[in-house]
Amino acid sequence: MKTYRAIKYTLFVCCYIFWVASGVLICVGVYAKVAKENDVVDTLTTDPALLVLTVGSLMFVITFLGCFGALRDGSVLLKTFLGILLVIFLLQITAAVLGFLFSDMVLERTELFMKKAVVLYREDMDLENVIDFVQKKFLCCGVDYYTDWSQNAYFNCSENNPSLEACGVPFSCCVRQLNETVFNSMCGYESQRKEESSIKKQIYTHGCLDKIVLWGEQNLLLLGGFSTSLLCLEICMITLAAAQIGQIQTVQEKMKKAGGQTKRSATQR
Repeated sequence: MKTYRAIKYTLFVCCYIFWVASGVLICVGVYAKVAKENDVVDTLTTDPALLVLTVGSLMFVITFLGCFGALRDGSVLLKTFLGILLVIFLLQITAAVLGFLFSDMVLERTELFMKKAVVLYREDMDLENVIDFVQKKFLCCGVDYYTDWSQNAYFNCSENNPSLEACGVPFSCCVRQLNETVFNSMCGYESQRKEESSIKKQIYTHGCLDKIVLWGEQNLLLLGGFSTSLLCLEICMITLAAAQIGQIQTVQEKMKKAGGQTKRSATQR
């Protein structure tokens, strides 16, 4: 009984922590969606708010099954929870293997996704904040080159573009000067009209894709450790769920045998 209770409440606590975290993600996603005035970006891959809301909702349902199933000894709920975790685990392993075998294709798809995000810049506030964060973090501009921003309607270099930002780049591409007290948010204006040699002190000209790939190569141990920890946690929860299901079935079999013996005794009497 001590072992059974340890397994039961360990599984419940693990699921409860993720259940609360998923609730927080849902609240953040709902707030981000409601706060948008004119949201024209509603695809899962290019809307960070929708992505957070979807991930949070899936986590909420899955961990609720684990919490309620562990606490109430519900074998059906635990089996559903176990099955979903196994599917997610296998999908993660498959994605990792395919990503390793087809790394060039993954890189190409990532480049297309990033260029699509550049086109949709200014159309979604959350997407805009994500792009600005990436460019500030990795000290880069655009996907392959800073002129990628010409693909955006606001930064396009065509003569018919009425935007004040025409032929420029976002402020997040700008080089921050030492001892700078007031940031010049207009430092990227007209940058695409100038030669690269003359604007290197004003904006970053290298694209973000190569910078992100380089960062990933330099932090393989960190990324690998995080991925391994996540997989180990999933394996632990799968093992706990399977163990509790096995113990529930054992108790049910013992109860059936005890009930059968009671009926036999009553019949003999």
